[in-house]
Amino acid sequence: MYEVAGSLTPESYESLATAVFMEMAMAGVTAVGEFHYIHHQPGGVPYPDRNEMGHALVRAARRAGIRISLLDAGYFTAGFNDEPLSPVQTRFSDQSASDWLDRVEELRTVYEAEADVVVGLAPHSVRAVPEAVLVELADRVATGTPLHIHVSEQPAENRECLEATTLTPTALLDRVGLLGPDTTLVHATHVSGDDIEHIAGAGAGVCYCATTERDLADGLGPAAELASVGVPLCVGSDSHAVIDLFEEARGIELHTRLRTGRRGVFAPYELMEAATVSGSASLGFPSGGLVEGAPADFVVIDPDSPRLAGLTEDAALDMTVFAATSADVRDVFVAGRPIVTDGVHHGWADARTGLETGHSTH
Repeated sequence: MYEVAGSLTPESYESLATAVFMEMAMAGVTAVGEFHYIHHQPGGVPYPDRNEMGHALVRAARRAGIRISLLDAGYFTAGFNDEPLSPVQTRFSDQSASDWLDRVEELRTVYEAEADVVVGLAPHSVRAVPEAVLVELADRVATGTPLHIHVSEQPAENRECLEATTLTPTALLDRVGLLGPDTTLVHATHVSGDDIEHIAGAGAGVCYCATTERDLADGLGPAAELASVGVPLCVGSDSHAVIDLFEEARGIELHTRLRTGRRGVFAPYELMEAATVSGSASLGFPSGGLVEGAPADFVVIDPDSPRLAGLTEDAALDMTVFAATSADVRDVFVAGRPIVTDGVHHGWADARTGLETGHSTH
C-alpha cells in the first residue's frame, strides 16, 4: 500500500480512481465516500495547486458518473505521544491544523455549488490527529459538513488512548465537541457501553465495513446495541478487497449472529436502509429513496440470476438482501442517467486500458 502511495501522481491517481469508481458503479454504488489521504508530493511538498490530488478524484468520479463525498483526511502523527510519520506518510500530512483546514476550505469553495460533489472532513483517528488539532477542527467545522473518523477499530487503540488521555476515543471526541449528527464513526468495533450512550446522545452514526473487519481480524462490533438506542448504521467497502454492498449490508446481521448466537436481529429493510439512504445521508447527499424531488439514483437487479431464481414480489427484499451479490447488478442510473447497462459501465473499456498502463485516458 505504501509503495503505491509513494509513487502516485495526479495523473495515475485519477486513472486508478476512475477504474475503481467504475468497478464500484458496476457493483451498484451511486455515491462514494472517499477517504482522501494523498494530498502532497513525495516528501510532503504541496503541489502548485495544493488540492490537485483532490481535483483528480473529483474528475475520476465524474468520469465514472457517480457522486463523490470527498472526505479530506487529516493525518499528523503515527501514534499517540506525537510519534513521527514515516517518510511516505508525509504525503498525507499538512504542516498544521490551520494549513489542513484552510486547504479544505479552498476545496469546498470550488465545489460548493455542485450537486455531485460534497467536501467533508476525515480526521483519520485520535491516534493520527492530536487532541489540539481536534479542538481546532471542532472550532472551525461548519454545521452540515460530513465528518468521518476511524474509532475503536482495534483494542490496542482503546488502550493507548486511555493511557494517553484517560478517555476512550469516543469520549475524547465528545470532550472536544466532535461528536454530533454530522459525525460518522467508522468501524466502532470495540466501543464500550458508555461509548454507545455518548454516540446515541450526540446523534452520531456508525459505518460498518464487514468484509474488511473480518479480513483484518478486528472483531465483531456491537451493531445490535447501537441500533437498539437509535444509532443510524451505514456500510462501506473500506479496503476494496471486496466491492459488494449486499455483502457489507448482510454482514451486519451475520456478524451479529456470530457474536450473540441470535438470528434475525436486523430485518432486511433495516439492512437495505444501511446500504442506501443511511449511507447517502452520512455522506451529505439527499436521501429518502425514490420519492418526488429526490435525485433519481437507482439500481436494477437481475431477477433471473441464479441467486435470485424464483424471486417473488413478497420475497424480493429478503432475497435481495440475503442472496444477491454485486454480480446481480444489471443497470445503474445516477440523476436519471444510465451509467451501467447490462452489467458493464459505459466507459469501462477506456478505464481498464488506463488501469493496465498506469496512464490517465481522456
